[in-house]
Amino acid sequence: MPEFNSRRWAVILVFWLISCQFIIAQDTSETPPEVGTTQKVGDVILFALPAATLGTTFIIGDKKGTWQFTKGLLLTEAVTFGLKFGINKRRPDMSNDNSFPSGHTSTVFHSAGFIHRHYGFKYSIPAYALAGFTAASRIDSKKHDILDVLAGAAIGLGSNLLFTTEYQQEHMELTFSSGDGQYLLGYTYKF
Repeated sequence: MPEFNSRRWAVILVFWLISCQFIIAQDTSETPPEVGTTQKVGDVILFALPAATLGTTFIIGDKKGTWQFTKGLLLTEAVTFGLKFGINKRRPDMSNDNSFPSGHTSTVFHSAGFIHRHYGFKYSIPAYALAGFTAASRIDSKKHDILDVLAGAAIGLGSNLLFTTEYQQEHMELTFSSGDGQYLLGYTYKF
């Protein structure tokens, strides 16, 4: 039987949280049969973007990034659901009182913000596009208004400020430069 260390438990917990978001999004008791394609695509992105982000940290062996993403997502979900159930704002479609803030938006913007802060802006452009589409889909489906999605985006992006650092693939760097008969040898170690 495989050994379950804290990292594995964290990963299991993150996948469980992402799955719960997906299940909540698919709740047929609150979703009319005429749900549009835009909302369905937004619901898929809710699951796919965090899963792809976390999966990427595994594929490249970025253990530090895996843990940073996990902590940020846990904080994002805790703040989002704490506010949802504490504020009880009525959704624009009147389906329930869980409008503020948008959970879909906070989750996908956490993923996009993590990619931006950890791996760099150029890698985050597609993630931001998907996150923006998801936010728009929540407004289009009348699940949220603009304030709900802006608050969700702020929560998702903000959690990265606490936990996410820049990815450091190379820990050692040796540099050499010369000019005017002078030579400079440099050594840098990042940890």
